[in-house]
Amino acid sequence: MGEKVSRNWMSYKGMSSDNIKGLILALSSSIFIGASFIVKKKGLKKAGASGIRAGVGGYSYLYEPLWWAGMITMIVGEVANFAAYAFAPAILVTPLGALSIIIRHDAVLAHIILHEKLHVFGILGCVLCVVGSTTIVLYAPQEREIESVTEVWDLATEPAFLFYAALVIAAVSILIFHFIPQYGQTHIMVYIGICSLVGSLSVMSVKALGIALKLTFSGMNQLIYPQTWAFTLVVVMCVVTQMNYLNKALDTFNTAVVSPIYYVMFTSFTILASVIMFKDWDRQNPTQIVTEMCGFVTILSGTFLLHKTKDMSDGLSQSLSIRLSKHANIDCFDPEGIPLRSQETMRSP
Repeated sequence: MGEKVSRNWMSYKGMSSDNIKGLILALSSSIFIGASFIVKKKGLKKAGASGIRAGVGGYSYLYEPLWWAGMITMIVGEVANFAAYAFAPAILVTPLGALSIIIRHDAVLAHIILHEKLHVFGILGCVLCVVGSTTIVLYAPQEREIESVTEVWDLATEPAFLFYAALVIAAVSILIFHFIPQYGQTHIMVYIGICSLVGSLSVMSVKALGIALKLTFSGMNQLIYPQTWAFTLVVVMCVVTQMNYLNKALDTFNTAVVSPIYYVMFTSFTILASVIMFKDWDRQNPTQIVTEMCGFVTILSGTFLLHKTKDMSDGLSQSLSIRLSKHANIDCFDPEGIPLRSQETMRSP
């Protein structure tokens, strides 16, 4: 046992410089992206006050400097995230987005800048999301080594992943053309679902593009392969789609709920896409797979709490007071328990 622990410690101490760079870039990305959500939300609210809100199809936020500041911050974070995929496994980079949730909600920017409140059960939901994601990271398999962008293309064109990609495209099309007109303004999962599903495809393409650029910079030119440019086109299309519907979600719903749900769904679909494309579970034993499933259940529990408490605030006592007031009026008592009608009248038929 002691020998095993010592071996694991030596393995940790021997972490490659590339993995260290990837982790640092991923953490930096989370910080920038976490801050950008708040700045963009502030810009959207300011633009909506003087123009048509993004949530109902307006684009007045494009003239708002504060929104652009948030967008630039997000771009910096996405660039760092993109670079992280070139150095570290996607299974490690993606779940580190949990840090951005803490930055956005847990007693930090959303409360200070946007004056938004998250109910105690919402906080518990955030904790469950982070715990579940951490469990997945701890028991996730190591990514397979890829030495050429053509290898990634071969993996992406296998029947299993093509079937997954077709399902994603079909689901996104249904959400956009059928569910958004009816439920876009009332159901948060519509916008977030689009962003998350498209995001799972974009991460696979980003990983491929990152590998191509990394190999190119190391002397193995990958730009001569058409697959590199095909992955680039997919990345651009996916990112544009994600930004559009993420703006709508942020403008319509509370940031303290949008961000964690987006993180949970995006991470879940990305891991699922990675499992299908890179066949990660083929290199794991049943115990590791079951543990990962427990992590997913924990994440889903957190998502449920966040979704159910999206309209709740810390002012629970105020809500209770209103309910008591309504109940009192029905029973002919005012909120302080003083009868509005005499006991005689109330007893009479």
